[in-house]
Amino acid sequence: MYKELNTTLRTIMTPGPVEAEPRVLRAMCTPILGQFDPEFTDIMNETMDMLRQVFRNSNQWTFPVDGTSRAGIEAVLCSIIEPEDKVLVPIYGRFGHLMVEIAERYEADVVTLETEWGNVFDPETVIREIKKVRPKIVAIVHGETSTGCMQPLKEIGEVCRELDILFVVDAVATVGGTEVKVDEWKIDAAIGGTQKCLSVPSGMAPITFNDRVEALLRERKRVERGLADPSTYQIKQLRMIRNNYFDLSQLMDYWGPTRLNHHTEATSMLYALREGLRIVLEEGLEARFARHKMHEAALIQGIQAMGLKLYGDPKCKLPVVTAITIPEGIDGEAVRSTLLRDFEIEIASSFGPLKGKIWRVGTMGYSCRKKNVLHFLGAMEAVLIRCHAKIPAGMAVQAALDVYSKAESI
Repeated sequence: MYKELNTTLRTIMTPGPVEAEPRVLRAMCTPILGQFDPEFTDIMNETMDMLRQVFRNSNQWTFPVDGTSRAGIEAVLCSIIEPEDKVLVPIYGRFGHLMVEIAERYEADVVTLETEWGNVFDPETVIREIKKVRPKIVAIVHGETSTGCMQPLKEIGEVCRELDILFVVDAVATVGGTEVKVDEWKIDAAIGGTQKCLSVPSGMAPITFNDRVEALLRERKRVERGLADPSTYQIKQLRMIRNNYFDLSQLMDYWGPTRLNHHTEATSMLYALREGLRIVLEEGLEARFARHKMHEAALIQGIQAMGLKLYGDPKCKLPVVTAITIPEGIDGEAVRSTLLRDFEIEIASSFGPLKGKIWRVGTMGYSCRKKNVLHFLGAMEAVLIRCHAKIPAGMAVQAALDVYSKAESI
């Protein structure tokens, strides 16, 4: 009744998911081990150690949450937010709104700061708002894939630490593709994603948090168990972490030395994450970041050679996502569907106020390759000409090749 799965081999150049590393897919075929088998717990420990290196931190609590990237964001926020906690969320794209929605579901008093999509905040603007609002938590997106912009974090993190405010960062789109310095930027909790720059299938959310977050989690756990004042039932209920599956205090027991059962680990996904991280570290973080920048440069040169305009402030461009303004008179969705149908290339549209106004092209992880960039540029040029766009013909691929030739000669 049903055919064997035989999916089309696409060139995926969206901001996620991206093409999975072939070695990662092979690792997923590794035989299953029991979750408390010493061989498997060794794999858990190795994965945590590699995550610390990729996140650039020394936090003990650095492990994946089973679920997509959103699961990691919710796990962090639901575990540290108590009802009526003041949470400041600076918003410069779609995923800032996601943090607001999650925080509100856990009854936080959310204060937002917004700027026009396509820009980021001057850190001083955020710092002034922090000093005015005095929140318990500042939650912000590092790389906003909806706009192709990246927010500077260092100065914000320093002020949060000075004022004893928890600093939470969504690094889903950036970890493994561009610099994320958790310790240096004084980030208290960061969330990554597997399906973007790590080139692992979606299904796990690497997180890391420091001893400041740990202290809050342990205090909430003590109150919940009646081991600390205040002990009234009403306050105990208020302080209880509302989500069982994403309760980080329980996940600490699972990933820590006691190995208390919390859930059945997603064994094959852990194999995949371990292999993806091993590949990142084998390449070297600095070499990997330089590779992403080189392919970004080639892509941009090709795009501009077609006469297309980039969207957003170039000073805050996210290196792994390039947003392109759709030319007037061109049906952006028709272009995307033609690329997919005739060239088997997938790129993305956008959300909210940018829907129908920009294309988003991802150069992330394994998808960030010369073959993909050149294939996309040649196909995009052909499709735009087919759609009667007035662009110079035959220039895009040559412009990208000039970038590659220069890079190879260095």
